[in-house]
Amino acid sequence: MCVCCCGSTDSVRLVHGSSLCSGRLEVRSNRSWSSVCEEGLDLNDAQVVCRELGCGAPGLLQGGLYGEGEAPVWTSELQCEGNESEVLDCRRSSSAGKTCSPGTAAGLTCTDGVRLVGQPSRCAGALEIQHQGHWRPVGDYYGCWDLKSGSAVCQYLDCGSAVLVDRTYDPPSRPVWWVSAPCLKLKSGLRDCVGLHDSSKHSSAVAVVCSDQPIISLSDGVFEVYQQGFRVLVGSDFTVTCSVRPQYPGGSFQLISDTEKPLNLTLPAVNHSAHFLLSAMGYAHRGNYTCVYHVDVYNRSFSLSQSPALYLTVGGNVRTNTQNT
Repeated sequence: MCVCCCGSTDSVRLVHGSSLCSGRLEVRSNRSWSSVCEEGLDLNDAQVVCRELGCGAPGLLQGGLYGEGEAPVWTSELQCEGNESEVLDCRRSSSAGKTCSPGTAAGLTCTDGVRLVGQPSRCAGALEIQHQGHWRPVGDYYGCWDLKSGSAVCQYLDCGSAVLVDRTYDPPSRPVWWVSAPCLKLKSGLRDCVGLHDSSKHSSAVAVVCSDQPIISLSDGVFEVYQQGFRVLVGSDFTVTCSVRPQYPGGSFQLISDTEKPLNLTLPAVNHSAHFLLSAMGYAHRGNYTCVYHVDVYNRSFSLSQSPALYLTVGGNVRTNTQNT
């Protein structure tokens, strides 16, 4: 049975940032959201905001960093001591009629509070979350974690989608957080789904491997864009390039096709890409080409996600084209 232990905050948020833990600070007052002036926010206030959002420690506090927005200015000023659990627990002073100078709406960046550890890449490893000031692995006692819940972690870390969700064993037992997988599929953030069973101990933790989709492109010998692919001159040489965003060191690319004479070529990834030179374009080259990225993670070889298909057709002739030019 999968159990959902979810919590949320509706009193504070960070908007227009690169993650749930960065953005322009807004607080909820009288059922509407209001911006906070930079001068009205200090380190103690920021610590409470980051803690309530389930993020790490404050890393950057700067006015105007995430735009001014359209929200009205909050007419109170936070006076947190820094040890409060929520912004609503802080004392406040009234600042009726207050307005922020241009470029001074408070922007805040907290450490993300989510990480994958134990592998050379930040996009693979055992899942750990910082909650209530502690970094701990995430347990999966009920075995509910799957690719969909793992993808919520990958998206949070800007690492694409999950290609593997497994368990990693780390004896002896140590305290773990419980993050409800069913909750992750319904909520927008990891912070909403962290369970408070901080006394629980387990020898296994959730392990996630993420990857972006490889990119396939064509260079050399291209004659023209044709419908959803390319028309290449008969007899010309052309290069198919496979690439991926930097996430893992090394690896290799496999180029496959469904052409009359199917291709199955492999090259090592150099600077996260590989270039396949194909000579003398002919009618047997017509068809769909796909890149597959392979990399070793957890001492296993993974075929991470594959690229969309690139369709090639042929037209014209190299000699004819040369004479016409």
